Amino acid sequence: MQATTLTLTLVGLDALPVSVEVDSGRGPSAFHLVGLAEAAVREARVRVRAALLGLGVLMDEHVLTVSLSPSDLRKSGALFDLAIAVGVAAATGKLRVDLLASTALLGELALSGELRPVRGVLAALIAAARAGIPRAIVPRANESEASAARGIEVRVASCLEEVIAFLDGKGELPIASEACGSRASPARAATVDLAEVRGQHGARRALEVAAAGGHNLLMMGPPGAGKTMLARRLPTILPPMTLEEALDVTMIHSVAGLLPSGAGLLRERPFRAPHHTVSVAGLVGGGAPIRPGEVSLAHHGCLFMDELFELGRATIEALRQPLEDGVVTVSRARDRATFPARPIFVAAVNPCPCGHAGSSRCVCALERIAAYRGRLSGPLLDRIDLQITLPPVDLADLAETRHVGETSSAVRARVEAARAMALARHPDPRRAAACNASLGARELAVVAALDAAGQRILRTSAEALGLSARAWHKVLRVARTIADLDGSDALRAPHVAEAVHYRLLDRAGPTSASPHATPASARTS
Repeated sequence: MQATTLTLTLVGLDALPVSVEVDSGRGPSAFHLVGLAEAAVREARVRVRAALLGLGVLMDEHVLTVSLSPSDLRKSGALFDLAIAVGVAAATGKLRVDLLASTALLGELALSGELRPVRGVLAALIAAARAGIPRAIVPRANESEASAARGIEVRVASCLEEVIAFLDGKGELPIASEACGSRASPARAATVDLAEVRGQHGARRALEVAAAGGHNLLMMGPPGAGKTMLARRLPTILPPMTLEEALDVTMIHSVAGLLPSGAGLLRERPFRAPHHTVSVAGLVGGGAPIRPGEVSLAHHGCLFMDELFELGRATIEALRQPLEDGVVTVSRARDRATFPARPIFVAAVNPCPCGHAGSSRCVCALERIAAYRGRLSGPLLDRIDLQITLPPVDLADLAETRHVGETSSAVRARVEAARAMALARHPDPRRAAACNASLGARELAVVAALDAAGQRILRTSAEALGLSARAWHKVLRVARTIADLDGSDALRAPHVAEAVHYRLLDRAGPTSASPHATPASARTS
């Protein structure tokens, strides 16, 4: 007797339908599993045997052949357990087959028959809905995540016995409740606030511009200047995620196996700060099976790289393509996966190896400083919109207790207003760029048209600094964001001048000893 069940397999962030075909015959006990299955899938034989034995189904009486189709697609993970177990039960005559062709089965089995959670459930359910599969059964532990899927009936079960009873028409399974996670819960209260930053008015302004336009930011300053402190407060001034953004972030973390237990949609924008010893695969993705790296885990949030110059050259250069295209494509001999990767990239660097360039404490020769800063290539530097310096914190600012800077909520209100203004410029908001940093050249020509004075400033600056075509467009995008923060529809000369001043490393030569020239037009907020 034969039976076929449905499941899905993950390929990066995509999920592809898989048919589990089971053939049962009489003869000496045997279990054959074919279809390019990796070790975790092949081991399902042991888990399925024990789980079915608890229900009185004896696999020892049958010759079982299980084929996972398409056979040339690599199968990995334990999410095939439930589909295999149900297929075996149906093929041995213990279960009706009416609902099998229209139900996707996802879940790992314990030896007792209990259903355990698996990664990538939300991505799998969205793919199943697109493939026209009307129904799916997932472990109860995945209910919060699964309830966010649309266009498919999702039922949850705690054990194999409940699934078989439902498919055999002898029981019911509850539908995944929306209250468990499809309506994202409010973000947790922030534990840090921008008001805690003392001084550094120019850096606070740059952080606001970066948040409003989604621009990448590099901060150069001595140890203790507040680079890390500022970066960790960037998420507190970003607007809340939309439903589409929350779905993207949740799927990425689920596929990576990093979704907290029982979590529904993730509401907080991610903040990822990998150590400077991170590998290329850890940063942009890799492994077997391929999983997303830090740049994708920070999608719609912030990727903070402290001590950027301490990373290996290959690791730093691996960021080029994600920062330009907003996606990462990881190719291996047999596998290929694409992940979204559009975070706000924030880097913190010291001005020299000792960290005190420009002061009497510096002991670094100019050649050594040039070699140190040369670890950041020109092409990668071109992809960083804002480049600023942080001077040492004034002791008077640290001692001041009566006057503090603006709170994160006050700055976030201006950021949200600027983003709303950018969105309103598009006749079709559904096709609008997420923020100004994502504007294409054609859109930029429309929304960032310069007056005569602005053209003169940009042309003169480009000639003096030797700006590339990419840097030219970066300046225009930043200027557009600055104008939005000012509530101005027109792009004026002061907006362009401030944007040009944020090209620090274009203005300062690699052997410049002083990193503390603060842009004259940087505004204090």
